Amino acid sequence: MPHTAAASSLARPSSAWTGWGQWLALITMTLDHVARYLATDSWGLGWVDSSVGRIAFPLFAGMVAWHGLFNTRDPVRYARRTLVIGLIAQLPYQLMPREALFQLNICFTLTLGLLAGAWLMQLTRRMEAQQLGYPRLALETLGVACAWYIAGFWVEYGHEGLLLVPFFMLAVRQLHRGGNSMLERLEAVAACLPILAIAGMMNSSDMAKSITVATTFCVLLMASGVHRMVPEATIKMPRRLWLAWYPGHFAVIAAILLWTGNAAYP
Repeated sequence: MPHTAAASSLARPSSAWTGWGQWLALITMTLDHVARYLATDSWGLGWVDSSVGRIAFPLFAGMVAWHGLFNTRDPVRYARRTLVIGLIAQLPYQLMPREALFQLNICFTLTLGLLAGAWLMQLTRRMEAQQLGYPRLALETLGVACAWYIAGFWVEYGHEGLLLVPFFMLAVRQLHRGGNSMLERLEAVAACLPILAIAGMMNSSDMAKSITVATTFCVLLMASGVHRMVPEATIKMPRRLWLAWYPGHFAVIAAILLWTGNAAYP
């Protein structure tokens, strides 16, 4: 989703890989939604949902976490921009046929995840500076846990999806900080375990789980230093296209569903 270029408390690494990631995320997301909402059995696209369609969300979450860490001074402002996209997309999204009567789209999942990640990063900095009172920590943690539990019933990808961005931020931050000592390496490995575990719990089929985990692992590889070897994208994603594609492609799908009489709320 959208981001602002700015300094960060961490030394900023190359974000060239996100230029490729944007194209891959939009293409795989669109294929997933076309196969899920428009394709009939005769199209033979049932395999898309459990394969390439599972690349998009962890890739979006990884890029949001990356930009939240390295490319914005104000993660809350960044979250507000993502929320605006979600609000615009919600009406056409609600017309998609699904089992749940009401569900908030992926932008709400990413927005809440980014806010939780910003809180988690602030918390870790306070812990490192030994500026943390335990009563306050307990209250903050309880509040965040309650918000996560309630919101998980309403957003796309549920409770697991809400954890993806903050756990990405924790793992990417630790990997980027690096270090050559055994303890520092163990800390980096330990920071990666929660995000890989969450990725493994998402989705139902073994293929979908494997692709989600593999996509998550690739983002972690970028943070471990592979980002230095990735060149700039050959064709840069136009900013307006990046901002408009999510609500726009849902509007097109919703129009087709309304025209064919297959919308959830005609």
